[in-house]
Amino acid sequence: MATLNIKEFLDQDEKKDLLRLLTAGSVDDGKSTLIGRLLFDSKKLYEDQLQALERDSKRVGNAGDHIDYALLLDGLKAEREEGITIDVAYRYFSTNQRKFIIADTPGHEQYTRNMITGGSTANLAIILVDARTGVITQTRRHTFLVSLLGIKHIALAVNKMDLVDFDENVFDAIVAEYKALTDKLGIEDVTCFPLSALDGDNVVEKSERTPWYEGTSLLDFLETVPIHTDRNMTDFRYPVQYVLRPNLDFRGFCGKIASGVVREGDEIMALPSRKKSHVKRIVTYDGDLKEAFCPQCVTLTLEDEIDISRGEMLVHPDNVPEVGRYFETMLVWMDEEPMDRNKHFYLKHNTNTTRATVGEICYQVDVNTMEQRPADGFRLNEIGKVHITTAKPIFFDAYQKNRATGSFILIDPITNNTSAVGMIIGPVDAKENDVERLPELNLPKLGIGKEHYEAIEKAVKDLGRQGLAIEIIKE
Repeated sequence: MATLNIKEFLDQDEKKDLLRLLTAGSVDDGKSTLIGRLLFDSKKLYEDQLQALERDSKRVGNAGDHIDYALLLDGLKAEREEGITIDVAYRYFSTNQRKFIIADTPGHEQYTRNMITGGSTANLAIILVDARTGVITQTRRHTFLVSLLGIKHIALAVNKMDLVDFDENVFDAIVAEYKALTDKLGIEDVTCFPLSALDGDNVVEKSERTPWYEGTSLLDFLETVPIHTDRNMTDFRYPVQYVLRPNLDFRGFCGKIASGVVREGDEIMALPSRKKSHVKRIVTYDGDLKEAFCPQCVTLTLEDEIDISRGEMLVHPDNVPEVGRYFETMLVWMDEEPMDRNKHFYLKHNTNTTRATVGEICYQVDVNTMEQRPADGFRLNEIGKVHITTAKPIFFDAYQKNRATGSFILIDPITNNTSAVGMIIGPVDAKENDVERLPELNLPKLGIGKEHYEAIEKAVKDLGRQGLAIEIIKE
């Protein structure tokens, strides 16, 4: 009987859904303290962790006589010495309702790339605001970055309410100012909480010191916020990661479903060849499935022999992504080295890798004021809209529509550092991307008569729409 109960418990635990979230806010707003308090009050710490926390709080803590819960996350020596968060710290815990992965991200502007890393897979963001200072420049910057990352849910944690005597008017004024900001950025789901992370008010349990607050505690909200609708179940995208050929009788295409649903018998199309077939089997380690959906990892076998290799994509024929070599994107520069627009980067998009160059820079965004200004290049942590040209076509959707197929990274071919991350906006015409240069050519010198000019110009445009290019070389 005991064995059965253990098995039932493990089965139930396996079926819990996973919420990925990040915390963001200014320095000393209490991000690490809030997460530490969340873990402490929800009884998710082991005895040795508690003992180490009490010992470290007396030795290097910054909370006076209180336990310094921030030390649970700020583990680096420099973080403890300065009392700040420098690198992303991840914590994993679960309740009876849900599993959680929390990314504690830095508040400093110089660590913007760390926040982008921590938020790249997040479903929800907790934005902390100090009740004494309200919405400040860093609050606006982090909210802009959250909207850029496509995170749909925000929990505004108005922290340190104990320092303003839990004044309802202070809370209401901060909430009104913040919602005016999120309305401009198009973020619809914002829930606000009056907290004291150090004392635990409204973190896990409702606080008696805020009788005017009618909402739930932060943990109750995290356990119940709906995230299933965030996944794109409409557009089937299956980047092929590996061709499995264990014997002569089996050829399967392995990968992770990036979005959408696939069923046994579905008609599918391979990109870029556009060859069609039907799904014969959906194979997994635990047996065949009748249907599969994101983010499952499966192996698909097809009715017909189609030449498909790593980096290609399977889709439904009536729902095809953009296919092309030219697109515009929001780019976040992650490298210590400034952008070199003459450099040929590696662009990694899902399982597809190709050469790429940065073309026109439309504008750079001041992340503190959200103003757009002209720029010739980017430095570390700078963000802006650019045009990208790739050596071969990639298969993409707009990031706001599909995060899985709308994001990519640029890799420095010499250092192998991640130079930038990008969120695709959409395709651009070849001419807009500074690729079509026929008007600049002196055609008579190339031996091309005027009667052929229009035909060549049309050919370049047609090839550009198909993701191809033409180059005229004069020997």
